[in-house]
Amino acid sequence: MTFSRLLSRASRFVSLAAASRSLFTGTKPDTANPNWLRVGLAFGSAAFIWGLLFKQHSTDVHEYRIRNGLE
Repeated sequence: MTFSRLLSRASRFVSLAAASRSLFTGTKPDTANPNWLRVGLAFGSAAFIWGLLFKQHSTDVHEYRIRNGLE
């Protein structure tokens, strides 16, 4: 199979996949009444990840100090 034939098949697949998705939604999001469950999950997961990051950093700093005889 030649390269041009593969390229034409790939472009046909991409055009079909792009045509199947809609770029527009049926309704606009209501900014006056947010979905508080999604907001809470977003902020809660961000806080949890930051907590894990700080905990891992303090563990790494402690291990560094022990290995280098600073503690």
